[in-house]
Amino acid sequence: MIHKHAFEALDRSLKDVLKGVNRDSSRHPFGGKLLFLGVILLMRQILPVIQNGSRSDIVNASLCSSHLWSNCKVLRLTKNMRLTVGCNPSDFEESSRFANWLLEVGEGTLGGDNDGNSVIEIPDDLLIGDSSDPISELIDFVYPTLLDNFNDISYFQERDILAPLNEVVQDINDIFLTFFPGEEVEYLSSDSIDNSDTVGPGFDQALHSPDFLNGLKLSGMPNHKLVLKVGVLVMLQRNID
Repeated sequence: MIHKHAFEALDRSLKDVLKGVNRDSSRHPFGGKLLFLGVILLMRQILPVIQNGSRSDIVNASLCSSHLWSNCKVLRLTKNMRLTVGCNPSDFEESSRFANWLLEVGEGTLGGDNDGNSVIEIPDDLLIGDSSDPISELIDFVYPTLLDNFNDISYFQERDILAPLNEVVQDINDIFLTFFPGEEVEYLSSDSIDNSDTVGPGFDQALHSPDFLNGLKLSGMPNHKLVLKVGVLVMLQRNID
């Protein structure tokens, strides 16, 4: 996402700095110093953000549109080294197929020729089949033999379910909790309104009733009701940003 002007400024700065060491440095890009840039960022670059910019403005701000690009040599990685670490041959073959499918999606070659829009067919092994309870089926797939391994920390470190919304996370947690034996215990947050925060006589308490406040599910804020069971793993997360 770096603007091409940043690379061009670095090019001029290195030429000026190295001029005292080598007079010919101004004739070479980056003063003759070798600069290594991430290949993935170059070939699948996230475009710079240009405020109120058109499509041409955004593309023109990328590194590929700079005069320095003609001096760049593209080196391609042909083997995915991450897939080979600690994998048996069967797992490696399955991971390779999935990795290649992701690359085809990223390159826009999946689904035939397209101009930004295309219909992509999701492989069957990535889909939940016809089921009356898809969330339970997803939990069974991600966490097999759950009750036999719920005391093993490494068991939970190797798998996870991602969800787009907090409401979906809550639904998954509610179903997840029913798998464990024992009695549920509910913990509720404070649901009273601090009158010191009211603003003048026009404050309508009905708009900020406890029922309304308790129903809010906000990012970075715990829900009003927390349900726990003895022995159930609790995961605490924090946004580092």
